[in-house]
Amino acid sequence: MNLEMVMQELEALGKERTKKIYVSNGAHEPLFGVATGAMKPIFRKIKLNQPLADQLYATGNYDAMYFAGIIADPKAMTEADFDRWMDAAYFYMLSDFVVAVTLAEADIAQEVADKWIASGEELRMSAGWSCYCWLLGNRPDGEFSENKLAKMLDHVENTIHDSPERTKYAMSNFIYTVGVSYLPLHDKAVETAKAVGPVEVNRDKTKSKFLHASENIQKAVDKGQLGFKRKHVRC
Repeated sequence: MNLEMVMQELEALGKERTKKIYVSNGAHEPLFGVATGAMKPIFRKIKLNQPLADQLYATGNYDAMYFAGIIADPKAMTEADFDRWMDAAYFYMLSDFVVAVTLAEADIAQEVADKWIASGEELRMSAGWSCYCWLLGNRPDGEFSENKLAKMLDHVENTIHDSPERTKYAMSNFIYTVGVSYLPLHDKAVETAKAVGPVEVNRDKTKSKFLHASENIQKAVDKGQLGFKRKHVRC
């Protein structure tokens, strides 16, 4: 399948209702409004195809960019490729659920995520923290430096309340993910969540919302989810 054929198939799957939901979350034209589950049959025909993924991502069409993440070959992507994708990720559903997810399957994931976290740019920081969440929820605990993650928790505790809005979500989720999926630092994550307390995030046009990492970790504990790891990062 080539670019034109994939775009035609995606367009045929578009639904106005889904499109409105994406737009309400920050997506803008061009987009078709394709439910992510509806993309699976196209993926089965294509499998991984990095050149096609790059072409789709470059269209700027939200659905094509999302599908690019599904067929991307993360191990074939360089740091420059990930940076290029990140440059075009104009809202959190791309930065955190396409670029960060794809990066989480690459061997250079931590190295790139660390640079993004240090960038000072809202969506890059958000993608960096989100990438660690995807990594921690999938890879064995032994692949991480306990000391490094402990310092990252300290950094979140000291900076989350002054961070950009979207970054706050990813940082709060990082505390939660360490608390649930990385057993060596469960207790420290619980302490960090309590020290941080509720985190206020301001959303466009709606009243502010509060994030509660501490409550969410406790809910996971109550459900017996400690040590949870998913088999695959990408669906």
